[in-house]
Amino acid sequence: MTFIDHSLSVPSPHSITDPALAGKTNTMVLNMGPHHPSTHGVLRLVVELDGETVVNVAPDVGFLHTGIEKNMEFKTYQQAVVMTDRTDYLAPLSNNLSYVLAVEKLMGVDIPERPTVARVLLVELQRISSHLVWLSSHALDLAAMSVFLYGFREREQILDIFEMVSGARMMTSYFRVGGLAYDLPSDFLPTVKALLDIMPSRIDEYESLLTNNIIWQERTMGVGAIDSAAAIQYGLTGPGLRATGVAWDLRKDMPYCGYETYDFNVPIAKNGDIYDRYLVRMAEMRESVSIARQAWQRLKDMGPGVFQTSNRKVAPPPKSEITHSMESLIHHFKLWTEGFKPPRGDALAAIESPRGELATYIVSDGGPKPYRVHMRAPSFINLQSLPHMAKGQLMADLVALIASLDPVLGEVDR
Repeated sequence: MTFIDHSLSVPSPHSITDPALAGKTNTMVLNMGPHHPSTHGVLRLVVELDGETVVNVAPDVGFLHTGIEKNMEFKTYQQAVVMTDRTDYLAPLSNNLSYVLAVEKLMGVDIPERPTVARVLLVELQRISSHLVWLSSHALDLAAMSVFLYGFREREQILDIFEMVSGARMMTSYFRVGGLAYDLPSDFLPTVKALLDIMPSRIDEYESLLTNNIIWQERTMGVGAIDSAAAIQYGLTGPGLRATGVAWDLRKDMPYCGYETYDFNVPIAKNGDIYDRYLVRMAEMRESVSIARQAWQRLKDMGPGVFQTSNRKVAPPPKSEITHSMESLIHHFKLWTEGFKPPRGDALAAIESPRGELATYIVSDGGPKPYRVHMRAPSFINLQSLPHMAKGQLMADLVALIASLDPVLGEVDR
């Protein structure tokens, strides 16, 4: 990550107010954030302006640092799942998935088809939910109030589904090493179907408010553009990269959870501006609905079944065994008090989160707690392209530009 060095690229604020230096500079420095409502979190931007034109931007991060990766190293592998929810708090199931896939690779654990399909269905609903927050807040930043109300209407339905399966609306911790925390409830499939049936028409509603809106187009078309070469150089991934014409999506290019068996497209654009990033995410929501429908049909066809692996190294015995088997009771007790112990080694698992490539790297020393956990957080990497996109834009466009990157500061700072 190569953030701009404030001392080299941004003049000291004192140079503006020092009488001895008055008149010797044509630019001024403003702080945007860290509590500005349009920075989408506690992000501080040191902005150098020539009038209203952005000369340079220096992102200053770290205000939300919670030491999540280090905290995970003091918890057992199963306990550490709860920490992953709190990085990208708009897509906690995506973070759950990246982490548990890494641990399962480390353990050599095979996951049954039913929980794997359920994971795909839920992370695609999570993608829609995350994109709805992006759309709502992005539109609100540019004074489109109605879209905010519309977007949160459907997001509430998705959070109701998360609450149904896990008991929590946001910090679900529903994916566990070996499968799912609980079996899917009996009313899960009809509730999901009701949502998927209405989503296409609701996405049409969002687009009817924005896509051909002259004001929206003037604020976003040709603004904050980046080409594919620069995007790759900065490590940009997710919708931001695909908006430049690069069809890179880990669900297609490095499949996991059986994504290679699903029929879907990877939306791309060509201009790499704010408007194209908007179009890509809108198309992605439609594709997520399609993937979720396919996963829903698979769950319906396979009927009830197991929701965890049969590998007793990570999965507790069924409750029916615990009631009459002392060995099963002891095994259950030791799993939840001591945790399981993967072999020495390391593992990396990467997924396509709503914001781009999300990877979790784990090192095991053979004990019940990870020796090292590190996340490749897309929000953190994507943010370094902000100065490149912002140069030469107006100060008012900087608000729209931040929103188009869809950063989550919990993931940036960790």
